Amino acid sequence: VGPYVLVTPNETRRKQLQQSKLSFAKKELDDLEQWKKEHRPGPIMLVPQRLGGNESEAQVRQNQQMILMQSKYQKKHKREEYVKAKKAAEEAEILKKKAIQREKAERLEVKKRQEEMQRREMFLEDQKYKTNELLNRLDVGLPKSDSCQIANPGPESTAWKRSHAYKQALREDENRRLEEMRQEQQRKAELLEFKQKQEEETRTRTLKNEQRRVNNAFLDRLQNRTEPINIYHPGYTG
Repeated sequence: VGPYVLVTPNETRRKQLQQSKLSFAKKELDDLEQWKKEHRPGPIMLVPQRLGGNESEAQVRQNQQMILMQSKYQKKHKREEYVKAKKAAEEAEILKKKAIQREKAERLEVKKRQEEMQRREMFLEDQKYKTNELLNRLDVGLPKSDSCQIANPGPESTAWKRSHAYKQALREDENRRLEEMRQEQQRKAELLEFKQKQEEETRTRTLKNEQRRVNNAFLDRLQNRTEPINIYHPGYTG
């Protein structure tokens, strides 16, 4: 490190500099105050007028109380409308779920009826087959009507005729019962379809009415927001 020289500060010169700075700052502040005095705005001249409106203090307070009461009733009315709309939406959802469950139950009932009809038809077919088989066994050994001409029909020919007539009657009765079952099934299907159509129309009408009621309630709420609520107060004489 090279040598260096320490210069002792001049206290007299330092004091002079500080005093000059203070005097300069004071001069600037004085100039600022002088400028503010010179540019101070003059007095404002206003036309005298009566302030506070044409209502008295009691009327103003009464109006404020009425406005407060109206805001309270409006909030209460909005809460009630919200609760009603929420309850209506929940009831509509419950009705929709019930309708879905009812349709499922009706489809299951129709399926059960169809299965029952199929089982009955299979039973009747099996019974018919067994009856025909029994009659065919009874016909074995009996002479045929076109094989030969019998002058004097004996007991065998009479038995064959009775068997043939009984067989024919069973077939006719079986056909008649099958036809009645088919007609009954068709009537039930038509009745069920008509019932489902009526329930669908009723459900659609109910949903439309509920939607219309919710929409009307919503429109009433909007109208109540824009129009003030007139509330009678015993102390109000306006």
